[in-house]
Amino acid sequence: MAISPERILFDDGNHKCILLEDYGRGQMVQSNVFLIVDSGKGMILDPGGHKLFKPLFADIAQIIGTQNLKYIFLSHQDPDIVAGINGWLMTTNAIALISKWWLRFIPHYGLDKYVEPRLKGLEDEGGILRLGNSDVFIIPGHFMHSPGHFQVYDPVSKILFSDDMFFSFGAPYMFVNPGDDVEKHLKEYVEPFVRRFMGGKQVFKPYAKMLREIDEIFGIEVIAPQHGAIIKGHDNVMKAIEWVENLEAGPDIIGSVYQIPKTPLKFD
Repeated sequence: MAISPERILFDDGNHKCILLEDYGRGQMVQSNVFLIVDSGKGMILDPGGHKLFKPLFADIAQIIGTQNLKYIFLSHQDPDIVAGINGWLMTTNAIALISKWWLRFIPHYGLDKYVEPRLKGLEDEGGILRLGNSDVFIIPGHFMHSPGHFQVYDPVSKILFSDDMFFSFGAPYMFVNPGDDVEKHLKEYVEPFVRRFMGGKQVFKPYAKMLREIDEIFGIEVIAPQHGAIIKGHDNVMKAIEWVENLEAGPDIIGSVYQIPKTPLKFD
């Protein structure tokens, strides 16, 4: 298949990071699907539900061949992440990775017992995964927004695949480029979701510390969330990390909602 240049986030001839097209329709939340390829071996990130399976599978077959898909990364348990997993495991030999806390829940999506052994649980600390001839870091993202939640950092491309963190709902563009107003993007399109769905300061501060350590050792040049615009440029990345470190969200702000309801519900 022909991939438009802007969808190729990184390519050094051996290692590639590709943004696959959004296959969502109707009421489905917009989702980004990413493919990391090294030495011809692939890892797909958060492949989504049943309706995404067929077109995604066809694209993977053309890009690397489905026999070269080695890993399916599932950041957490939501249906936009994992609902189509049975199809992937039935039609490839890939290993699926998810937090160990969700192993007993994923079969409710219709996982066939014959492929269950290829669904592997991750410990809370994450780990380093060998893909082709390079390493990919699976890093903690717990309580952003799931209690068993991981993100992916690729030190070759210097891309942080941040899953639901930095979700930008309704942004009318695909990229926040160097020189763009990233603060405006964060305030207008990222903050509403993050404030409601994320774990707050107790999570954000150690998360920001971890990202700064990653940046000092390897560098982070791009933040690629599962929903919405991709943030490019080191300065923009650092501003995004500083922003989230100081944000109040979730448990920090939800206390006022805990009241006896007074509003009648009507569904006509």
